[in-house]
Amino acid sequence: MIPVLSSGYPFDGAGRDTSEGDATNTASPGRWSLVVPLKPLALAKSRLAAAVGAALRPRLALAFALDTVGAALTCPAVRDVAVVTDDPLAGAELAALGARIVEDRPGAGLNAALAHGAYTVRALRPGAAVAALNADLPALRPAELGRVLDAASAFPRAFLADAAGIGTTFLSAGPGVDLAPVFGGPSRAAHSASGAAEILLGGVDSVRQDVDTGADLLTALSLGPGPATAALRAAVDVVPGH
Repeated sequence: MIPVLSSGYPFDGAGRDTSEGDATNTASPGRWSLVVPLKPLALAKSRLAAAVGAALRPRLALAFALDTVGAALTCPAVRDVAVVTDDPLAGAELAALGARIVEDRPGAGLNAALAHGAYTVRALRPGAAVAALNADLPALRPAELGRVLDAASAFPRAFLADAAGIGTTFLSAGPGVDLAPVFGGPSRAAHSASGAAEILLGGVDSVRQDVDTGADLLTALSLGPGPATAALRAAVDVVPGH
């Protein structure tokens, strides 16, 4: 069983340097509200099953989300994290980290969930700057996320492409600006076409490295995963070619 992690989120022993959190971050402390979408664990990360097996897949999906949210909550620029999910186990464990759990009332897919999450955040805090963040960033480093948020502050809407250069792992909207997410498939091109500025920033691999395939997982593990994913490292036996 993956342990519920404390809000103090330990990075030591998980392949990451705890000193990263002291890196310079010029974004206003606590300015950003993040919205993280998570499918029910029974459905999440379906493409990963061929590489790691059906039994490990949902456990990894939860571990990825725990590491993503845990790291985000320690980023000085982040005020709060809202996770849009209907999964009771994931909701309980992520709430224990300090995330706000938002029911996926639309039940109409990823973009509807993100729009609903952003609406819910702004119903509580109308002036919030919001950002959508993928739930599958197990190597996420708070300092790198802070740099991305700082860069995003210069634009009404901005996005960061994934490591493959095809999708998107991050989309932001400043106060009073609609998030207008168009995730899915070649979303890098879709977000660019929607008018969002692309964040062209080096040294933020942990914010770009999402996990859809076995190869993605191996890359994320090489970056140094968070504690929940690291706890499952010994169980990971990726089938080549998946």
